[in-house]
Amino acid sequence: MLIVLKYFGLAFSALLPVANPLGSALVFLGLVGVAPTEVFYSLARKIAINTILFLMVVELVGAALLNFFGISLPVVQVAGGFVLAAMGWQLLNEREASPGAKTEETSAATADVSSLESQIFYPFTFPVTAGPGCIVVMLTVSAHASRTKTLEDILGHIGILLAVVALSFTVFVSYRYAPKITQKISRQTVHGILRVIAFILLCIGVQIAWRGIQMLIQSVAK
Repeated sequence: MLIVLKYFGLAFSALLPVANPLGSALVFLGLVGVAPTEVFYSLARKIAINTILFLMVVELVGAALLNFFGISLPVVQVAGGFVLAAMGWQLLNEREASPGAKTEETSAATADVSSLESQIFYPFTFPVTAGPGCIVVMLTVSAHASRTKTLEDILGHIGILLAVVALSFTVFVSYRYAPKITQKISRQTVHGILRVIAFILLCIGVQIAWRGIQMLIQSVAK
């Protein structure tokens, strides 16, 4: 159980600032425009399900891709850790967008339900919700959990799966209540929360990279 919680916390903490459900909800609201509550509910549910399926496919196929290209897990940990740290650093120093900038650029007067349904995967799921950053996170965390073929690794992947489900639930809530969230939570508050989470992402990236470096040093010593 501790192993499951460990990888759940690791994966969820790394995915949350990259996916940024609250920030993505603002973009989602701008893309959808004016629509009935039922439309937001339906879209949010389908996007959340697609997000789970998309990230789990990346998690499962990622190991096969690494083996195909002959990339070792420690190398993925080092490279992915540095990428995560860079993402955290970028988010930490990102300037706050001017109020309503993204919404004004993509706002719509009315919502065409059939058109919105055709955009469930692209662009709502990818790249608005789960972009390239989430793919990097999944590959890195999956590599971190796949060090050996033991029960610990299986429990680690279960923890990652639970983290993906939890992330998708936050996406569902954020998208479902996107109009209300934009009224209740100011952009400054969202920006401040993102800063704190970005620092955590920076630390996670450094930790994963350091673990990979240790494994590379051990392999050279042998």
